[in-house]
Amino acid sequence: MNSTTLFHIFIAIIIISFIVDKILDTLNSNHFNDKISEKLADVYDKNEYIKSQSYKKTNAKFSNLTSTFSIILTLAFFFLDGFKYVDNFARTFTDNPILVALIFFGIIMFGSDVVTTPFSYYQTFVIEEKFGFNKSTKNIFWLDKMKNWLMSILLGGTILSLIIWFYQISGENFWIYAWVLVAVFSLFINLFYAKLIVPLFNKQTPLEDGELKTAIEKYAKKVGFTINNIFVIDGSKRSTKANAYFSGFGSQKRITLFDTLINDLETDEIVAVLAHEVGHYKRKYIIFNLASSILITGFTLFILSLFINSSILSEALGVSIPSIHIGLIAFGILYSPISEITGLLMNYLSRVFEYQADNFAKETFAAKPLITSLKKLSKNSLSNLTPHKAYVFMHYSHPTLLERIENLEK
Repeated sequence: MNSTTLFHIFIAIIIISFIVDKILDTLNSNHFNDKISEKLADVYDKNEYIKSQSYKKTNAKFSNLTSTFSIILTLAFFFLDGFKYVDNFARTFTDNPILVALIFFGIIMFGSDVVTTPFSYYQTFVIEEKFGFNKSTKNIFWLDKMKNWLMSILLGGTILSLIIWFYQISGENFWIYAWVLVAVFSLFINLFYAKLIVPLFNKQTPLEDGELKTAIEKYAKKVGFTINNIFVIDGSKRSTKANAYFSGFGSQKRITLFDTLINDLETDEIVAVLAHEVGHYKRKYIIFNLASSILITGFTLFILSLFINSSILSEALGVSIPSIHIGLIAFGILYSPISEITGLLMNYLSRVFEYQADNFAKETFAAKPLITSLKKLSKNSLSNLTPHKAYVFMHYSHPTLLERIENLEK
């Protein structure tokens, strides 16, 4: 295979992926006006349903615009030898492989962010604002962006530098060291995400004594779940949408409730939501997902090690000097079909786990408050109640609302 053929393969993968996504989006959009199941008839009243339809259609149109703009820009970058120019520019500063890679990815990431920021801004301050979701301010928006950039530079830059250094000292065996690095980093983030990362963006306060805390502690005691850390996060500073999640494990595990969740749901409904989350923890799904992610990363890095020395990868992107950063770009494109397959498998398993976590909540607490909480959360986020089955299969990590209710009513 020559570099020209490989270049055409890159383009084919990008275009086919775009076409498949557009077909799925179209199928899903065509079902926006489907009749809602009688079991979901109480989610929306007439005006709320009209609003939810408008929200779905507005987001669908905006998604088509942004994705079309993105693929045009991507293809232009490929056909105009964008990677070659960025690589040459990076090499005018240094010959050090690590620094060249950092400059290379820095330019591409910064350029991408500059181009996509107007879309993100419009999504937040026009679409989300129009439908009553946005609570963020322009100061928060830009501060979040700067914080994300700082984290990308510090964490992403450090990990990339170490991976290239591993490659320099160990050649094709670099993937083993890189795997260990990513595994340790993933474990560290899972343990300390709530303590180190979340405070950069949100304020967390311990849940005050009262009816809700007493109910949560009573349930936790009933199922033998040790819980010492229950926090409330100020999610309302950015959006009206509600959430709750577990983070960490062992002595570092904690429950985090969005203040919007507390405002939207009754006490028994919040406990039911947490019972679902406890189900994930009790059945070891959190550990399974972490272990699966680490194994998939190891497999990916191993496959990368088989291709990283190939000069044809660099030549296919118009770059004359082979390098690990160009290899990473090329490999990422070639690997994307495999990534889609593993993603489908993980989504399927996730949906199975969600059913089982729902069952745990039903068996240890009650089905009815979980059903009403799911309906309220769907209503308050203007969720799509009639998604196409193919779209669900490809993209959903959770069963649909109707599927979850039918399962809980068994």
